[in-house]
Amino acid sequence: MRPAELNPATPRLKTARLLLSPLAEHDAEAFQSLFAQWEIVQHLTHHVPWPYPAGEAKRFIVEDALPAMGSREEWHWSLRLRSDPGQLIGSICLMDEPDDNRGFWLGLPWQRQGLMTEACGAVNRFWFGTLGRERLRVAKSVDCLASQRLSEREGMRKVLERGATFVNGPGTEQIWELSRSSWLKHHTP
Repeated sequence: MRPAELNPATPRLKTARLLLSPLAEHDAEAFQSLFAQWEIVQHLTHHVPWPYPAGEAKRFIVEDALPAMGSREEWHWSLRLRSDPGQLIGSICLMDEPDDNRGFWLGLPWQRQGLMTEACGAVNRFWFGTLGRERLRVAKSVDCLASQRLSEREGMRKVLERGATFVNGPGTEQIWELSRSSWLKHHTP
């Protein structure tokens, strides 16, 4: 981990179809209503409470995300369509953690449209280009096939499998990795 003073604050990012804005307390209500779906949370870490309690999104944003963003150890974004910037559709984050540097979720109505691929491209550029990191590692359930396919499209390789506990119970966690040199072959910082 780099000292926080060397890390920039969470910037606004854009893709062809998305606006990525720093996550804020006012995002809590939309976050709560979209995130509290079994289809979204079932493959996430067991640290996510289920059933998802009322007010948990606000608690997470205020007590976890915003302080981590303030210390510049994590970068959290809300995802919104450029065509409808008032509607939160998901969230993505980067974390300065060993073996787990990126996490995301997308509301059900917006899945299977390539939007998360765009969001990941934008935050990967920030990770490698702005932060200058040498590798990006993501942890995921072996049962989350859509996330695995996204990692494959990004050029990641699976480097580890181990037991873990998810919202839906015990299972196998995979660690996928993208090196800076592999990323640079296909992107400019």
